[in-house]
Amino acid sequence: MNAKILIVLGLAAVVAADSRETFSYTAPRRISSGESYESSEAQYNFNYAVKHDDSDNDFGHQETRNGDDTKGLYYVQLPDGRLQTVTYLVDGDSGYLADVKYDGEARYPDSLESREAPRYAAPRPRYFDSNESK
Repeated sequence: MNAKILIVLGLAAVVAADSRETFSYTAPRRISSGESYESSEAQYNFNYAVKHDDSDNDFGHQETRNGDDTKGLYYVQLPDGRLQTVTYLVDGDSGYLADVKYDGEARYPDSLESREAPRYAAPRPRYFDSNESK
């Protein structure tokens, strides 16, 4: 009886495997040396800023693009109190040129996080007498 069930299940598996659709895959097309996907007509301008005093978050970004020329800046308030500003320029194929500046002076307030962590001391061994209860 078990052999008949195994044969029926085997045939069902073969039929199910045979009826599946076949999918084909082709490799992506390579870009030839003279071909480019960059658009010379791209044009946009955006900006955003976040300033949340409760959490000391202060950051933003502004960017303008006209064809292959892109200009922008972004800034962020660092945990040490300084404001980091990155001004950048992308001029066609010249690459990404960035100028990084810091405003303010780094501050490290005395807090639990900045203090030296307490040293760990292993507990003293404690021996029990075989007659004592633990």
